[in-house]
Amino acid sequence: MTARPLRFGVFFAPFHPLGQDPTLALEYDLERVVELDRAGFDEAWFGEHHSGGYEIIGCPEIFIAVAAERTKHIKLGTGVTSLPYHHPWLVADRLVLLDHLTRGRVLFGTGPGALPSDAFVMGIDPLDQRRRMEESLEAILALLRSEDPVTRETDWFTMKEARLQLRPYSHPHFEVAVAAMISPSGPRLAGTHGVSLLSLSMQVIEGGFAAIGQAWGVVEEQAAKAGRPAPARDSWRVLGAMHIAETRDQAMEECTFGLKDFSNYFGTAGFVPLGYQVEGGTDPRAFVESYAAGGNVVIGTPDDAIAYIEGLLEQSGGFGTFLLLGHDWADREATLRSYRLFARKVIPHFQGKLSAPRASHDWAAAKRDELFGRAGQAIVAAITSHMEEKAATPSGGDG
Repeated sequence: MTARPLRFGVFFAPFHPLGQDPTLALEYDLERVVELDRAGFDEAWFGEHHSGGYEIIGCPEIFIAVAAERTKHIKLGTGVTSLPYHHPWLVADRLVLLDHLTRGRVLFGTGPGALPSDAFVMGIDPLDQRRRMEESLEAILALLRSEDPVTRETDWFTMKEARLQLRPYSHPHFEVAVAAMISPSGPRLAGTHGVSLLSLSMQVIEGGFAAIGQAWGVVEEQAAKAGRPAPARDSWRVLGAMHIAETRDQAMEECTFGLKDFSNYFGTAGFVPLGYQVEGGTDPRAFVESYAAGGNVVIGTPDDAIAYIEGLLEQSGGFGTFLLLGHDWADREATLRSYRLFARKVIPHFQGKLSAPRASHDWAAAKRDELFGRAGQAIVAAITSHMEEKAATPSGGDG
């Protein structure tokens, strides 16, 4: 059986520097999703954050509902719903509703919550978050996978004879994925429960269990321990950060717009390993060049992007979807151009869309003399036949 071509999407936390009008920033996120839909990207994911003032989507489900009305084809995922913050019965109920409203375009990404400041406000001990995540995920999967009543009692939620009053629109239910950044908890849960994996570390943390060289081995190991088949490898999603342009110099210059703000966030309020700080002095261009030299991102051309993704595929042994990190490194127009260029030059390279037109062209070119010679003969024959018929037809009597 032929392997399914690599798919592509964008993962929006989102990141918006302080000082932007938040209403316009959210509208810009919606505009980007519309552009991704037009360009043929497969999916877009939206985070849940409640503090820090930078990642400003507080409810990905609401955002997805609006985005679904403006798009036609692209799948839309919670990236991620922080399960310890919510009662699992209500989470499942909301996602089933969204599955119906989007006619099956919803993806359910889950995690323990990435910002310690969010957990602090709610009085949640960070040491409890992963345990709560696992308890919630198990309850939600029980609701989705069976119509039998579900009863659970923990120290933070109670479910008594819980059922979903609507079954999912998708059969048997929408895709469920767990996020992995540094710890092994994400891959362990993916294997134990037979769900998809979102690797979001971008290899920034050396030796992290989300790093692509290790993550899938943990998934397979835990699936075997649970006595279930491992999830399909092509359900694995891997994140990378890029900005591309026609030339590397142009890409570097465009990122002087906002890359330093992005990097500074991870040295202050940002706690997730999606960015890092580098030495670059006060010169914006020197900073961008230093950041790109770190090797964890691509600021360059479509060829650079292709080489980077091919390297990830080789290192990992294969995955199903490559996700671009959504960011404001460049201004609006340059960012949208980067998406379009990626769709024109990078996606077709990995999806086999170029081989059939090329093969057809090469075949026609090789047959040109043979085919056009016969076609020319056919044209001459048609003209000759017409002229002979005309000559043989009387021009009319004398009256």
